[in-house]
Amino acid sequence: MSQSDEKNTSSNNEIRYVNLYESEAKIYTRKVKGFYQRLRRYTGIPLLLGFLLMPWLVIDGRPAMLFDLSERKFHILLVTFWPQDFMLLAWTLIIAAFALFTVTVTVGRVWCGFTCPQTVWTLMFIWVEDLCEGDRNKRIKLDKQPWSAEKLVRKGGKHSLWFLIAFVTGATFIGYFYPIRDLLAGFIPTISLDGIVWDTPAAAIFWTFLFTAFTYLNAGWLREQVCKYMCPYARFQAVMYDKDTLYVQYDAARGEKRGPRKPKDDYKAQGLGDCVDCSWCVQVCPVDIDIRDGAQYECINCGLCVDACDAIMDKMNYPKGLIRFTSEDELETGKTQFLRPRLFGYFAIVLVMMSLLSYTIYTRSPLGVDVLRDRSARMYRIQGKEVHNVYTININNMDRQTHTYRIELEGDLPYSLKKYHAVPISEGEVFTLPIRIAAPRAAIKKEKHDLIIRIIAEDNPALVATESTVFMAPKAR
Repeated sequence: MSQSDEKNTSSNNEIRYVNLYESEAKIYTRKVKGFYQRLRRYTGIPLLLGFLLMPWLVIDGRPAMLFDLSERKFHILLVTFWPQDFMLLAWTLIIAAFALFTVTVTVGRVWCGFTCPQTVWTLMFIWVEDLCEGDRNKRIKLDKQPWSAEKLVRKGGKHSLWFLIAFVTGATFIGYFYPIRDLLAGFIPTISLDGIVWDTPAAAIFWTFLFTAFTYLNAGWLREQVCKYMCPYARFQAVMYDKDTLYVQYDAARGEKRGPRKPKDDYKAQGLGDCVDCSWCVQVCPVDIDIRDGAQYECINCGLCVDACDAIMDKMNYPKGLIRFTSEDELETGKTQFLRPRLFGYFAIVLVMMSLLSYTIYTRSPLGVDVLRDRSARMYRIQGKEVHNVYTININNMDRQTHTYRIELEGDLPYSLKKYHAVPISEGEVFTLPIRIAAPRAAIKKEKHDLIIRIIAEDNPALVATESTVFMAPKAR
């Protein structure tokens, strides 16, 4: 083999190592306007305002949305959930997952493109970048320039606004776990003779700045890498697509062959398609893909390339829709079967689960009771003509107000309650007390008797909880 052949073989067999977790080049997105950008604004701004304002909303003297981990209470609007309601949380997460699957089967990854926090915050940071440094071409030019006063001011302003947005985001998120008014007030230390005192716990401050840092890194630096490599949804969402799923696609039959031309050129006579190969669809893409290469798992269906392509089609006086939300069947046959059994199945499952969850929450009682026979005592005690059993009752008042509860007994013996005095039980209090229940010895026929203990709120008879247990007695003679 000659030396030149060895060189060619070496170059052909050369292995290129690529770091999959690092972008090869910084993405400079082009600003674009269009239908899907307006749609994102109309859907995203209400959700963003809801996220920012919810911790400030107060209902009955407490935040409307507060996950109080220290007290093990989750306040969601007018409802308070407790650790005993963990199954309701599991149901909610399962319903959310199936709802996401339903949306994916219908219109692809629109969650990722329109309402996913990573996308919303990334586009917000890109907007700040465009505000401080200019449009795409100006940003490219600015990055290539040596450092100067202008570059320092523009970069510094951008990162300052990034940090401000990240801090507001981190503080708001922690505000769902710690009252946000106390949280923000605690960032201003109290200076006294004893030194500097911080009213906010150190843990709350730590978590606030941790989420601030994560927001700054994710939306400012990682961006598309979160969608490409870190998000598990991107890995399995494609298996839920079918031929009638609507998602962003390039109409190759109409667009090819690509090529530049002037608006009034007879491009069809030149053997060209509608695609003018302007690359705007690539320049606006936040994950840096070329939708003309076909469906790709990185695509988040944000619609930016659709708006960019429609803008070019308008300039060229071509019909819109070269890139659009469509299905494989529509591209192949011109028809889409929107209503199909798979979609009905998903909708039915979500509807049934939501109905069951709503019914469970509506009928759940904010009163819990546990009854335990006192193991430190004997199985029963005989006092005169009565047999006594000792029980320990835990009354959990999960309502949002104080109640006084009375105890009623029901069973196959004429039970009576000894020396019980009802006391007010505060909201969220778990009240434990021993009680003594007696039954006439003459009425006893067997060793075990059924006993139902019913706890009833005196000011609200509809607030009831029952617990079944047994009453132990000596054998009848």
